[in-house]
Amino acid sequence: MKRIPRLAGLVTAAAAAAAVSAAVLAPSASARTAGPAAAGTGPKPTIVLVHGAWADASSWTPVIERLQRAGYQVDAPPNPLQGLTYDSAYIASYLAQIKGPVILVGHSYGGAVITDAATGDASVKALVYIAGWAPAKGETLESLIDSKLGEQIPALPVVPTTYPEQGGGTGTDLTINPADYPRVFVDNELPADQADALAAEQRPLSLNALTEASTTPAWQTIPSWYMVANQDRAIAPNLERFMAARMHAHTVDVNGPHLLMLTDPGAVTRLIEQAATATTGS
Repeated sequence: MKRIPRLAGLVTAAAAAAAVSAAVLAPSASARTAGPAAAGTGPKPTIVLVHGAWADASSWTPVIERLQRAGYQVDAPPNPLQGLTYDSAYIASYLAQIKGPVILVGHSYGGAVITDAATGDASVKALVYIAGWAPAKGETLESLIDSKLGEQIPALPVVPTTYPEQGGGTGTDLTINPADYPRVFVDNELPADQADALAAEQRPLSLNALTEASTTPAWQTIPSWYMVANQDRAIAPNLERFMAARMHAHTVDVNGPHLLMLTDPGAVTRLIEQAATATTGS
């Protein structure tokens, strides 16, 4: 039986499928030198946006619209949400089919996926994390969630369900209690009908995504940018700052909830464009 990490007090031992490392916190990260090209001298990169758990690619719509108006090719592939190993391999294969430079962006769990997917890919010129997980080698999201920094916010109100795994066996999916979704993910900053629709549309996350260990992180060699959500209730803001500092990311703090792409798409777009300009000149 797989144990569900510290995500929800409402998940009891009776649930059928029931049941991230504390470090010195640096207040902000020093930026790694990206070796930027002269403005306007490089090819315009493709922006690849990877969504997180309990969401889908449509969560990027306001950002996509702004980037397209600025002349960027934008791709928002589906994140399978089946487990960190599989999801990273899927996104890596997607990246391999893109010609030219890429700016790779991940939100929330999508951050963990891009951390592994971009390793060794010379076409990826920058990583951009929007309130995203950025594990180190060997870390799991479960270990980060259960760390002292991770425990600075309440546990996520997840509801477990089971599904048949390919090849046999039973897997565990996690969804967010719809009644809690507007408060946890958008801090009630969106109209109620829009927030309720997001809760109804959420895609479940396999428990494997939380328990599988990350491999060699791409942020060790690729310049990184990080946006901290100061009112985040899904990932502790101080944990976000710790991960950003650890990878020497160019870091900005934004007053907003976890789904910053929907509540402040302008700020998210500007950070992506800064990463593109700094690393490709376009």
